[in-house]
Amino acid sequence: MLPGRPTPDDPRAGTTLIFIHPSDELYGADRMLLEMVDAARADARVGALEVWLPTDLTHPEPAMALCGVLEGRGVRVRHLDLPVLRRAYRTPVGLARLAARGARLLVELRRAQASVVYCTSSATLLAAPVARLAGVRQVVGHVQEIWSAADLAALAGPARACGRLVAISKASAASLPGWLGRRTTVVANGSPDPGAPEPLAGRTGPLRFVVASRWNGWKGHATLLAAWDAAGAPGRLVVLGGPPASGDRTDVPALVAGLGDPGSVEVVGEVPDPSPWLRAADVVVMPSDRPEPFGLVAIEAFARARPVVASAAGGLLDVVTPEVDGWLFGPGEVDTLAAVLRRLDRATVERAGERARATYEERFTERAFAQRWRSAVLGGLPAVGR
Repeated sequence: MLPGRPTPDDPRAGTTLIFIHPSDELYGADRMLLEMVDAARADARVGALEVWLPTDLTHPEPAMALCGVLEGRGVRVRHLDLPVLRRAYRTPVGLARLAARGARLLVELRRAQASVVYCTSSATLLAAPVARLAGVRQVVGHVQEIWSAADLAALAGPARACGRLVAISKASAASLPGWLGRRTTVVANGSPDPGAPEPLAGRTGPLRFVVASRWNGWKGHATLLAAWDAAGAPGRLVVLGGPPASGDRTDVPALVAGLGDPGSVEVVGEVPDPSPWLRAADVVVMPSDRPEPFGLVAIEAFARARPVVASAAGGLLDVVTPEVDGWLFGPGEVDTLAAVLRRLDRATVERAGERARATYEERFTERAFAQRWRSAVLGGLPAVGR
């Protein structure tokens, strides 16, 4: 046991909670980890808390490192050889490495004597059976993805070790087999309130659009840029983000260079905080070619009274109400997206922006998320001192 850490058998000490997270970046799932950490720290049942991050993928830019934000909030962070499921490990050698990391994690968990281990994404579910072997009483898995058939084959076994699962949307929960679905609670994401939004009323000039996500192949950047070209560059488009550390990716700068009006698009790249660009935008675009499990950027846009143009699939169907706080188009449908972009004007965007902020206040605040999350995850834990 580490010096000064309460033992899990001492109820006066509260619960020792360890989050196991698959990346050290600041994208959607990473920002939601910050929300979960804040929700847990505000609960009297949690006596000690740590976040364990992997060593195999570290971000090259310190400004984009999750660990720095956590440590700045006073959270203890450890970088360990975690058994994180990645495509690169789907080889005999890769599987052997995962097994070795699982063995090292078992040693670390036995030393830590945590009472709760929280696997923050499907990629970390290999830690769940390891936690059980280490004697952890409660293991929770957070499903931030929509499982494919291949995911089901790889993840169903490890997921059995989770006494509870949290899914970020109905689409994520529906992708699980029924026997896992029965132990799953849907907890929609939330976002911190940025304060009174800058009004869209009074703005002039071309509409300003922004897209903020990793440049994964399925995130729809190629669809968006093709639609942008087909719509005749209907404003100014800012592209945030960068290529993923592994897996399929889109060469965004090359696609922009091939547009009819490349000057209408600004490629900013990775930023530690998208807030300034969301505030500067009139409309936020989420053009994913595959169903988004949720779409955190959509509610971050809503919090700033910015409407969203999004593909009509997955968790985004639970967020965006078409022709009210945003507009939907079929995933991968270039012509449909181009038609949406062409018909937007300032008056329409202003009305949708006002409703977007109302949607955020009604459903997606940080406080609402914290209450839902604590009820789903910490509800069965004893209060400190009982």
